[in-house]
Amino acid sequence: MASISKEPGGRRRIQFVDGNDKRRSIRLGKCSQRFAENVKLHVEALAVAKGGRVAVEPATLKWVREISDELARKLARVGLIEPRKTTTLGELVDGYIAGRKDVKPSTLSGWGQAKRSLFEHFGKGKPLRTITRADAERFRESLTEQKLAHATISKRLQFARQFFAYAVKRDWLERNPFEGVTHKSGNPAERQYYVTPEDTQKLIDAAPNWVWRTIIALARYGGLRCPSEVLSLRLADLDWERGAMVVRSPKTEGHGQGHRIVPMFARLRPYLNEAWDMAAEGQTHVIPENLYLPAAHGPRGWVNCNLRTSFSKIVDAAGLDPWPRLFHALRASCESDLAREYPITTVCKWIGNTVSIASRHYIQVTDADFQKASKKVVQNPAQLTHETAGEPWQPKQKTPGKPRVCQGLQQCTSVQVHPTGLEPVTFGSVDRCSIQLS
Repeated sequence: MASISKEPGGRRRIQFVDGNDKRRSIRLGKCSQRFAENVKLHVEALAVAKGGRVAVEPATLKWVREISDELARKLARVGLIEPRKTTTLGELVDGYIAGRKDVKPSTLSGWGQAKRSLFEHFGKGKPLRTITRADAERFRESLTEQKLAHATISKRLQFARQFFAYAVKRDWLERNPFEGVTHKSGNPAERQYYVTPEDTQKLIDAAPNWVWRTIIALARYGGLRCPSEVLSLRLADLDWERGAMVVRSPKTEGHGQGHRIVPMFARLRPYLNEAWDMAAEGQTHVIPENLYLPAAHGPRGWVNCNLRTSFSKIVDAAGLDPWPRLFHALRASCESDLAREYPITTVCKWIGNTVSIASRHYIQVTDADFQKASKKVVQNPAQLTHETAGEPWQPKQKTPGKPRVCQGLQQCTSVQVHPTGLEPVTFGSVDRCSIQLS
């Protein structure tokens, strides 16, 4: 059995006898009697389990996981528990990233940015157990003070939650201090831009060659991601007889969606015909594979290489002002057009996203939509209002006046209803009626 000894200044000490009949002491320092009694209870359970070589009770195991590193060291010093390994932030993040061989280089790049932010704020050697919810909140505030984009802050907090969730899974932490620490990623509508068919034609006319005409058409009229899907499209993926093409998607192949079937839309087909006719002997891709593919598919995954720079010049030559997310706007404009003609679930399968993503980041309402909707009004709105204010509208009778009985209806039956007088009706034959028929 264990006991509590009181010392001057409010300090307390737990004494117990170990399995070798040796009296041991655990100095708790200045603490409350209630805290000391709770420690005493679990010390007794640990001592019994240690001496009798029985399993430790679940409640005590949970208590051991939640205690501070300082108290854990004191328990380990007297042989009640194994020394606790103090995992640092650096060991967590570096170990997690090194162990993930299933992600793309672009994801690793994003993790690296979150890692640098965490190390700069907390320090690589920061023990995980010392990071609290309040620390996580202060980390979010530090990102805000750096005036980073809302989407960047949201993403780095997401990665931080992911790292610490792994620590909880490994039993290095009891709970995730970043759980619920989020940041709004901003309003996607602020970066949306609809590229009209007229402006698209200006871009195509300003393109320097057939290659760029095809790139613009695949993004705007085919809805392909640029550069990854545009540069990955092969000549063998074009099914002219069926009017379809196999679009390979490096971005989603890790989620089991490495390709999708997309129609050769009417606006796109002329440019695919031109690319087919211009293909050189031995060429395998719609966009010649020796132009942009080697530079775009680098060690960190798909990058824009010089496509954005070249496209910016085309935008300028077309007399247009550049818009946010140049290539994404082309793809989003394509999905917006398709959503007006086909069911949204069908459109999303062609474009390669989900309905929720499409509605938030892609599909846009244009001025033409408003104009089309405003034309669908009643030609004479005055007919919808009754002449008497405050009374509900009722449809007018087509034949106003007193209701009349159709003459044909009077002759449509051989049984006639007898007229009724003041006396009760006598049923039977005509000659027995109380009122004689004329």
